[in-house]
Amino acid sequence: MIELKAVSKVYRTGQVEVYALRGIDLLVEKGAFVAVMGASGSGKSTLMNIVGCLDLPTSGRYLLDGVDVQELSDNELAEIRNRKIGFVFQSFNLIPRTTSLQNVELPLAYAGLSAERRQRALAALAAVGLENRARHQPSELSGGQQQRVAVARALVTDPSILLADEPTGNLDTEASLEIMRLLVELNQAGRTVVLITHEEDIAGFARRVVRLRDGLIVSDQPQEQKVWAGP
Repeated sequence: MIELKAVSKVYRTGQVEVYALRGIDLLVEKGAFVAVMGASGSGKSTLMNIVGCLDLPTSGRYLLDGVDVQELSDNELAEIRNRKIGFVFQSFNLIPRTTSLQNVELPLAYAGLSAERRQRALAALAAVGLENRARHQPSELSGGQQQRVAVARALVTDPSILLADEPTGNLDTEASLEIMRLLVELNQAGRTVVLITHEEDIAGFARRVVRLRDGLIVSDQPQEQKVWAGP
């Protein structure tokens, strides 16, 4: 469970203070699929960084499964990011000149696993339908395939939370729909999904939409989840 209580984030440049978040409250239950929307500068990326334990609030509290993350050490935060949270980014962030399999294995290497690393990475690729692309490098894959490798990398540690920051931003319509169908399937299998997007069509795949403006939540509404069955 993700719980933010009166969370603010202030960035300081010299004497200037910029409020990215202004005392927001947010509760995301286990198994939810939430889309976070807002214009550039609304605070949605800052919110994602805090939820993903990549940054800490300036004030307020962030409780992850009941634990106040501000009380954790850097090593404990790193372990949470590695084991509990999977990240998917707009730019894929794959390592060039390494295979899909090696890219997916990377989080397990950071976790110190060796014996079952390859088997788990292959299983993650199979889960996103790319077991036959395990030996291909990113340059040999389409944009949609690269993003599916990125999803497999996010899944390989079996995280309970998946954070997706504009995951379809660099994809065409068909590839975008494939990625969203995959995220829906992962959510239906029990994973919590928090999605950052500026596209209304993409947000339609979530079961709840939170809208930010100037660091404040201005709307938080459930919705009927769009289902795409493919061609």
